[in-house]
Amino acid sequence: MSTSLKYFTRRAALGATTKNPALSNLNHLRSIPRAWLLRQTKHDPKIKSVRVGDRIKFWNIVPGDHIRLRGDEDSTIHEVLSINRLSNRVFLKGSTNVQGKDGQPPPSKNYHYSRCQLYMGDYEVALKYDPTGPPQLQPVFASRIGTSASRWNYAIKRFVWRRYAVSTIPKLPDWYSGKKVRIPWPPTLKRKYLDPGVYDTPKDEMARVTYQPPIFDPLASSAPPELPAEEDYLSLLYNTHLGASYNESLPFEVYLDRELANPHSRAKKLERYHIYQATTQALLKKIVANELENLNGRTPREAKADAAFNWREQVKEAGEKKKKARWMHSARVEELERKSVKKSKKEDRQRRLLTELVLKDEPNQVVPKTLKSASPLRS
Repeated sequence: MSTSLKYFTRRAALGATTKNPALSNLNHLRSIPRAWLLRQTKHDPKIKSVRVGDRIKFWNIVPGDHIRLRGDEDSTIHEVLSINRLSNRVFLKGSTNVQGKDGQPPPSKNYHYSRCQLYMGDYEVALKYDPTGPPQLQPVFASRIGTSASRWNYAIKRFVWRRYAVSTIPKLPDWYSGKKVRIPWPPTLKRKYLDPGVYDTPKDEMARVTYQPPIFDPLASSAPPELPAEEDYLSLLYNTHLGASYNESLPFEVYLDRELANPHSRAKKLERYHIYQATTQALLKKIVANELENLNGRTPREAKADAAFNWREQVKEAGEKKKKARWMHSARVEELERKSVKKSKKEDRQRRLLTELVLKDEPNQVVPKTLKSASPLRS
């Protein structure tokens, strides 16, 4: 169950109908950009919304409430399935507009927010056609709703307020002017977790300790443990056929920061950028100093201009080499070799067919005399 319009995007506006009663943002009061309303074809979905001034800021009818529709003579009680804060529509559970298509559930029927009256419960009130008779148990609905001041709850990160019935239909027996009856919010459904299956890890297995860090001497006077060389560890890992020696009892956790760190993090990218900038600037200084030492009839300004040009060319060439080296990985090299072998086989086959070609005597066929004397072409 996701929060409606948590991120105000076109996709979120198309699916603004939500079953979540909580209000964690006021994005439904934002105007919809004109570009979102344009459709390329008639089959594209359409954003259904009302004007910003007509939208309801704080909804008092949320999924889970029970309502009746104004003008319904039978006073049928419906349960709210979902709401759409952009179009002010309330979707009811168990009611449909049309029959569903093949393999699809039928769409739920929806009504405008103004047609809904909250169901407060059953009370013993006098009948409408017999006001003086004995009271009977009847459903009571709120014809007008009042609210308290809304506030932001930092604990649950949503807006909270209370709702009251200012006027009811039918009137409660002890009703007086100015009375307010609090209407509780529908209970929040708790998330249900399924029992773990064969592909799930049990909780006790997750809590079991499977890693023991190396033990170090806590005394400051003791000598620190000997750290293995990174080259020895990598040589043992990638060149096992060389028979290199490596003490596996030494702690190798000092290299975990390189093995487990994300190379594409912002800090690593910034570090590589600073190294690249420092290297290129050092190269520029070196080229400028070399050009100034060998002016060869040029002015210092011309020598610096030539140095800048040579520096840009070298940086560009180095970038192209680096790009090509990154592009020529092992899989790409194997693919190019395979294509090269395939192309050479094709050329050899075509050359052999042309060499072994034999022409028969046919009408209107002219063979040069040089070819006649060189090699026979007739069979």
